[in-house]
Amino acid sequence: MSKSVLKILATTALAGLVASPLLAQTYNLGRAALPAEIAAWDIAVEPDGTGLPEGSGDVFTGEDLWVENCAMCHGDFGEGAGAYPVIAGGEGTLTNRRPVKTVGSYWPYLSTVFDYVHRSMPFGNAQILSADDTYAIVAYILYSNGIVEDDFELSRDNFLDVVMPNADGFYVDDRAESEYPQFSTEACMSDCGPAVHITRRATDLQSTPEGAVTVFAPDRPTGLAANAGAPEGGEGAAPAAAPVAPAEEPAQEAAAEPAGPALDPALVAAGEGLWRQCRSCHQIGEGARNGTGPELTDVFGRHAGSVEGFRYSGPMQEAGANGLVWTHDELDAFLTDPRAYMRGTRMSFRGLRDAGDRAAIIAYLQSFQQ
Repeated sequence: MSKSVLKILATTALAGLVASPLLAQTYNLGRAALPAEIAAWDIAVEPDGTGLPEGSGDVFTGEDLWVENCAMCHGDFGEGAGAYPVIAGGEGTLTNRRPVKTVGSYWPYLSTVFDYVHRSMPFGNAQILSADDTYAIVAYILYSNGIVEDDFELSRDNFLDVVMPNADGFYVDDRAESEYPQFSTEACMSDCGPAVHITRRATDLQSTPEGAVTVFAPDRPTGLAANAGAPEGGEGAAPAAAPVAPAEEPAQEAAAEPAGPALDPALVAAGEGLWRQCRSCHQIGEGARNGTGPELTDVFGRHAGSVEGFRYSGPMQEAGANGLVWTHDELDAFLTDPRAYMRGTRMSFRGLRDAGDRAAIIAYLQSFQQ
């Protein structure tokens, strides 16, 4: 008997053994999974809350856990670090050319936040977080996005009460009804539209002139509006533009009143070094824009909560409406402990305990006062 025939017989016999339930039981292949084993793998959380474990966690506990497990990749305040994604901010950017998709601006369901953190984070050491840890971190993420206040505690009982800002920003995929029929008809292969005729050529427009190429002098008007498709000096040529009188020098504005005593350059330099703790959320100087926090150019003398286009917390808006103006003393008190100074503020920065550090930051801010 040839080797090939023996090989075929052996393969057939092995297939029969595997396919036979009786023989599988005889050889004790496999067993039913234990309930504990199923529970260890079945950790999915669905949009309606199915699968949520018992537990709870508050914002302040979540902040400590965030700093320990998440900040190295996602930044202290969810602003992102390096190539890792931004977690907080991005409100109103989904229609931009480069939208910022964060938990606050994009995610429609809180269940996906909990499920992803519990299942996959922290990166490289997944599933070390307990249910309470995960609730606390998710509570801090919600706070960083301005969805809850700093005294919020997330639990299984109130989980579904949290409404995500973009909950209504998605719709059911209806392409099978709305788009597929458009691409299911027989394709047109001939006489599919009106015939195309050449009406003018490039040489008629003098965009590809024959012979020598004309070089336009700097003081000669150029472009279609100046040339109007006719040779220089020819019929239809545009008249020479009238000389424009030089703009009158604007009257020199009166010198601004000095904002205060001259700043100490060494103190400003120290403040610039400390500013790295702030620049992840705030911009300052020419071209500064709002980010996770408001831009801080000309902050002295500004009413609290008054930067146009920035969404402040309720307490900050109320303080500004009640007359709070940022002065040296007010900024010093705020930077000492923002949450103690204004309960409910969305600023998650812990504060600067050192008076010298606060003085340096304030001097740096003052150096950008107009």
